[in-house]
Amino acid sequence: MRAAFYTFGCKVNQYETRCLMDAFSAAGYEVFAGAKVQQGECDVYIVNSCTVTAEGDAKVRKLLRRLRREHPGALLALTGCYAQAFSEIASLVPEADVITGSYNRASLLPAVTEALQERRRVVRVTPHTPSEPFERMNVRSFYGRTRAFIKIQDGCERGCAYCIIPKARGPFRSKPLSELKQEVEGLAAAGFLEIVLTGINLPAYGEESGLRLRDAVQTAASVPGIRRIRLSSLEPERLDEADIALFSSLSQFCPHFHLSLQSGCTATLQRMGRLYTAPEYAALVKRLREAFPDAAFTTDVMVGFPGETQEEFSESLRFCEQLGFAKMHVFAYSRRPGTPADRMPGQVPAEEKSRRSLQMREAADRARARFLAAQQGKVCSVLFEQRAADGSFTGHSENYTPVRVKMKEELGGQIRFVRLTGLLGEGMSGELEP
Repeated sequence: MRAAFYTFGCKVNQYETRCLMDAFSAAGYEVFAGAKVQQGECDVYIVNSCTVTAEGDAKVRKLLRRLRREHPGALLALTGCYAQAFSEIASLVPEADVITGSYNRASLLPAVTEALQERRRVVRVTPHTPSEPFERMNVRSFYGRTRAFIKIQDGCERGCAYCIIPKARGPFRSKPLSELKQEVEGLAAAGFLEIVLTGINLPAYGEESGLRLRDAVQTAASVPGIRRIRLSSLEPERLDEADIALFSSLSQFCPHFHLSLQSGCTATLQRMGRLYTAPEYAALVKRLREAFPDAAFTTDVMVGFPGETQEEFSESLRFCEQLGFAKMHVFAYSRRPGTPADRMPGQVPAEEKSRRSLQMREAADRARARFLAAQQGKVCSVLFEQRAADGSFTGHSENYTPVRVKMKEELGGQIRFVRLTGLLGEGMSGELEP
């Protein structure tokens, strides 16, 4: 039996897909990651969905239609956030033979087995409950990767006005430290040097049990063989001085902070339901820069949120230019049925959102160029990942700057010191240090 997995969305989804692949592999399946399917048909095609935007839902349905056309005799399974948040709509998707959600991932394999054996459709979406535990999942390997993701937190209770994720992911819950340490030890034994801790609302780690994110970071860093600890996307309002002090005390901690901003205008942030002001965000970046002089800051910025005036957009644009981000993910607000923002007055016309997106992206490009120029001449450690088509090796520095080095010797999976010598596309070229 052969199964192919397609993943939409965030690092949490990527982690969960890997866990599902391990489960199917243990059950005797030959597993493939999406487009890497080798010659021949698969018996099962599994789509792990994202539902952050309505456009994301449309992409999921489009893929399901394509898979059905190309593989009419195969079993198609839909799982993940879209199926969880909109279970009634998802259950009507005609191409899917099996539908499960983002809760109780362990139910997917039995549901697929049942559908194959009994030749019938299986819809099994388990509703979230207020006291549900963190689902036990662990990954043994990340095929073809040099860094491994570990989901340590799930759920969100923040209720931002534009966001459907609390409905898709349920309440806060966290991976016990003992399970985290065991999983990190397994990945270290498999040869991984870098661990990326991820979650739906990562700084909320331990909120239900009295722990903090720094406890998880310290636990992961305590495992011999792990040389890098990296954090995925962070909400800015929960990082405090004790967190920063602990992070800066660890030699393994990577100074790359993806701090979700959404807007540099406090009035817009308040309508969004965010829990910080623009000055508070700037103050946090300042404290982190003091603790990590070579840190890179990346972010998400939304334009065209309901009620955003030209003056508010201009304020957000100036704020982003002043902060000096290494990279900005710019996107226009997309109406999401089931969220408060969808019913707000002052919906910004599509053409205006496009204009503002272009302006913000141009600012993002300028900021990226300044950041990369400032990297030139620095010596950093690089985890090399793969050989490029031209024979050079590519990897990422501690602050997640892409680096390319021309070298005949095998560098994949190694951490080496590199002097950054020049700009190269979206990253830097470099030379190995003796």
